[in-house]
Amino acid sequence: MKALFVSLSVLLISGSVMAKGKDPVLMTINGKPVLKSEFEYIYNKNNSNNALDKKTLEEYVDLFVNFKLKVEEAKSQGIDTTKSFINELSGYRDQLTKPYLTDSRVEESLLKEAYERMKEDIEVSHILVRVQQNAAPADTLKAWNKIQEVLKRLEKEDFPTVAKETSEDQSVEDNGGYIGWITGFRTVYPFETMAFNTPVGTISKPVRSAFGYHVIKVHNRRFSPGEVLVSHIMKFTSQGDDAGNTRAKNQIDSLYQLVKNGADFGQIASAHSEDRGSAARNGELPWFGTGRMVAEFEQAAFALKNTGDISEPVQSAYGWHIIKLLDTKPIPSFENKKADIERLVKRDERAQKGQQAFVEKLKKEYKLKINKGTQTEDFYALLQDRLLTDSAFLADADAAKLKKTMFSFARKKYKQEDFLAYLKKNQASEKSSAKEIIDQKLNAFIEKELLAYENTQLEKKYDDFRLLMQEYHDGILLFEVSNNEVWEKASKDTAGLVAFFKRNKQKYSWDKPHFKGRVIQCKTEDVWKKANEIVSVQPKDSIDKFLRQLNDSVVNIKIDKGLYVEGDNKFVDHYVFNSPGAVEKDAKYPYVFVPGTLLNYTPEDYTDVRGLVTADYQEFLEKEWINTLREKYPVKINQKVLKTVQKN
Repeated sequence: MKALFVSLSVLLISGSVMAKGKDPVLMTINGKPVLKSEFEYIYNKNNSNNALDKKTLEEYVDLFVNFKLKVEEAKSQGIDTTKSFINELSGYRDQLTKPYLTDSRVEESLLKEAYERMKEDIEVSHILVRVQQNAAPADTLKAWNKIQEVLKRLEKEDFPTVAKETSEDQSVEDNGGYIGWITGFRTVYPFETMAFNTPVGTISKPVRSAFGYHVIKVHNRRFSPGEVLVSHIMKFTSQGDDAGNTRAKNQIDSLYQLVKNGADFGQIASAHSEDRGSAARNGELPWFGTGRMVAEFEQAAFALKNTGDISEPVQSAYGWHIIKLLDTKPIPSFENKKADIERLVKRDERAQKGQQAFVEKLKKEYKLKINKGTQTEDFYALLQDRLLTDSAFLADADAAKLKKTMFSFARKKYKQEDFLAYLKKNQASEKSSAKEIIDQKLNAFIEKELLAYENTQLEKKYDDFRLLMQEYHDGILLFEVSNNEVWEKASKDTAGLVAFFKRNKQKYSWDKPHFKGRVIQCKTEDVWKKANEIVSVQPKDSIDKFLRQLNDSVVNIKIDKGLYVEGDNKFVDHYVFNSPGAVEKDAKYPYVFVPGTLLNYTPEDYTDVRGLVTADYQEFLEKEWINTLREKYPVKINQKVLKTVQKN
């Protein structure tokens, strides 16, 4: 409900208003100014050509004033200082800031780069020398030297031989380093980028990823064939099981002859394929593109040209397959693919590039100055042969009373003690050198502080952000104060609802008689007699409780309770409205009676029309509340400025 109400408040205060030139005060509410630009934007937005409920300027003035009065009352009650309000608004703000704390142009270029790469496939092999991302310098150097030796060997030796002897990829013994066809997002980003930037027939320079150092050989390039939809029949094989493999080959050959002679492919797959997941769907697999299937299967699937074509038996590392082409589709347009690419980018290393570029801009804008020298060298010395998590390092750093300025921007200085506080909250057990650890942490600290400062400037720099935050701020307050003063109050004020109903009873008259009561179906005559006795002697608000006691381990009685008009219930129609003919009873519950009251055209009390009465009572409370607010908070409207409001 709250989310809905906040969205309704958008109707009143959303939008990007960039005041140009003079922006006069249109009105004051409780002495607080409201600018013409804000109201003008709201009025024109809600009176656009697509608006279903256009209102006059005067009507919108009233709506706007009422809205602002309620927000003012919420502030007066201190709702804007509560923990729940602050936390909720902070949550919205965290969501809204994301687009403002990154370089949108860099992000857009990454999306387009990814799309262009997805339009092309590259056939590659690689050699991997493993090294952890946070490896010690000695380990990193060792891996670097090894990959350099690999490059020297590749000048004279063939790639598969060198790969099998040097690569630390677990699959190298089976594939000689051959990966097959890849496209965008099929490998880690550094690998992908190097592969796409390496000419066909050449070997790349070393590239580092989260796994270690790679050298990549690019065999071929092609335009992406898009995606295919296929079904398959499969027989599993196991490495080293020669008899089983022979049996699987004979079986797949027999099945191939069946489908080749006209047998239904789906039925054969359902009955005989050992890939039971796809067999349940007549052999059908999900759509797939380059790099999603093992190379042999993928190559055979994309080799099929026409819908309905069937491959000869194909062997992969998992077994034997017969593949049938069901459909194909090309790569969608960038616009149609963009949402999928954005989702993939967020899970990829390139997701950080937009923010990194933005931070570099902030460094220039706020004139970041890093004081090099003893400011960082003090930390190098303290961390030597230690980890950030070592208590000795932290104790010595505290004892050193570090006070030197490490960096500054936007007229604010950050001292060594600030950096130490950051290190305490962001400890890690890296095994790199002290210099590498401190430099990395310092860069992270600078980035954090720059983004935090920029976050505080968003309202000043961007009118659209300021007004969007105002939208959520006022919308949350509007919901809370309206809930307290109208909605929840109306639902809980039983005395008020009763009195309001009595004053307006005729307003809720019906156009046809209503029966108010119960339809009671009993299993036996004895239960029926007991139920009749309960209804006749117990107070109205206790009847259902005692009736339910007739059900123990067996359901002896069924009860329907409500307001009925003719046609709602066959038993009410028969026993109350005297419908002609017999009524068909439930054979298990043949004893029926229908106690209650025929109300004709007027409800008995407000509960008979609770929803209507509650809604009307809320409207009544709303009007009374607004009258009170208009007396409590002075409103002044500058009629001269109002006449200058521009209508689109």
